[in-house]
Amino acid sequence: MGKPTGFMEYLREVADEVSPLDRIRNWDEFHLEMSPERLQTQGARCMDCGTPFCHTGTVISGMASGCPINNLIPEWNDLIYRGLWKEALDRLHKTNNFPEFTGRVCPAPCEGSCVLGITSPPVTIKNIEYSIAEKGWQEGWITPNPPEKRTGKKVAVIGSGPAGLAAAAQLNSAGHWVTVYERADRPGGLLMYGIPNMKLDKKAVVLRRLEVLEAEGVTFVCNTEVGKDLAAETLLNDYDAVVLCTGATRPRDLNVESRDLQGIHFAMDFLTENTKSVLAGSPTSDYISAASKDVVIIGGGDTGTDCVGTSIRHGCKSVTQLEIMPKPPESRATSNPWPEWPKVYRMDYGQEEAAAMFGDDPRVYTTTTTRFEGDEQGQIKAVHTVEIEWQRDENGRFSPQPIPGTEKVLPAQLVLLAIGFLGPEQPLLEALGLERDVRSNVKAEEGQYTTSLPGVFAAGDCRRGQSLVVWAFNEGRGAARECDRYLMGHTELP
Repeated sequence: MGKPTGFMEYLREVADEVSPLDRIRNWDEFHLEMSPERLQTQGARCMDCGTPFCHTGTVISGMASGCPINNLIPEWNDLIYRGLWKEALDRLHKTNNFPEFTGRVCPAPCEGSCVLGITSPPVTIKNIEYSIAEKGWQEGWITPNPPEKRTGKKVAVIGSGPAGLAAAAQLNSAGHWVTVYERADRPGGLLMYGIPNMKLDKKAVVLRRLEVLEAEGVTFVCNTEVGKDLAAETLLNDYDAVVLCTGATRPRDLNVESRDLQGIHFAMDFLTENTKSVLAGSPTSDYISAASKDVVIIGGGDTGTDCVGTSIRHGCKSVTQLEIMPKPPESRATSNPWPEWPKVYRMDYGQEEAAAMFGDDPRVYTTTTTRFEGDEQGQIKAVHTVEIEWQRDENGRFSPQPIPGTEKVLPAQLVLLAIGFLGPEQPLLEALGLERDVRSNVKAEEGQYTTSLPGVFAAGDCRRGQSLVVWAFNEGRGAARECDRYLMGHTELP
């Protein structure tokens, strides 16, 4: 390493942010850039650790440990320390098609498994990755790079989310003609409509990458749902191979009394229509407003946080986020050792904004909803809750049990369900006659991505279930590699 003692000499620093009370006035990204000098210092903190767990990309205890796309983190940290930015970008692009996305929205499991993190705050890997990518755009280093030769093979990619874009980029680079089908009005999938603009700017960040992909030869066909607007049989007849990247878009519902009241929505419907309205410059016909309302968000995770931040920008009266799990500890528990992802208490941007606006973290832990209450017009007006404790049943499995006397009633004119997803939507899979696993996902072996139908591959959440954007990139690249092998008999894709 360029600075073997850097980890002992320098403290961890992260990028500054626009203050919560200022940033909630708009939909702009709020992370501020660090100076090259500060970034070089942060790169110098990367140790000569021998075995860099940061880029191992394994799953431990059901959680990502290290980078799922095996980013060459120590290498580009060292290059940043030496001031070799273009070389750092080249190393980054070897494993990551879209570092400007992961540098913004990835939870950074790499940092959770950083060797320095055993005894000290880990290296600011995510911020360095973001900065390398942005430097590449600013300097004009990221430009269309179409393949020199075409194979004549045609591949259809179904879904333009993270997995679909990664698969399309890789297959196009191998020389195949790639067409990406997207049922929404814009390509990007989750990146376009599932993540709010203040986390990932659509025009300045997502669209510029889509334009590069188009210039490289990828074709996007929007407003087209395969299996409905375009017959599945037509797809199989017109293309040499198909890669399914439809995501896991069936939302988990909450089966409690009065679920059918007006004002109760799935989180993704709320977030999608909000982004459409931001892009349009005015509310869409399906826009769901949180303005002047008491908002209750059921569920945690990134989606719940995004609902908090969006509701605050609408001008909500109050916001409460219900979490069925206990509050995490302030530091790693002995049952959660390094290099596992550290399950510790932290406030994401939405909770920070709620605390600044209303005085406290909006999350209420070990609490579940028992029923909804409506008014005479059938509109939600309250959420009834009870605290729970997790107890083992006769089979040794933990289950939530209500604690008598802890019942509460929360005022609510808007309820958002952010409790996860049940898997991919089934009509297209049924039309293709594909085998599915016990969780209703497309059955395709990990690392092979081949489905029960020859020439049809599956990647991302529709194969593995709801997961991280970076896992979708991993799977999209992997499926592209195996699809290329199927088409050509061999492959040079990584």
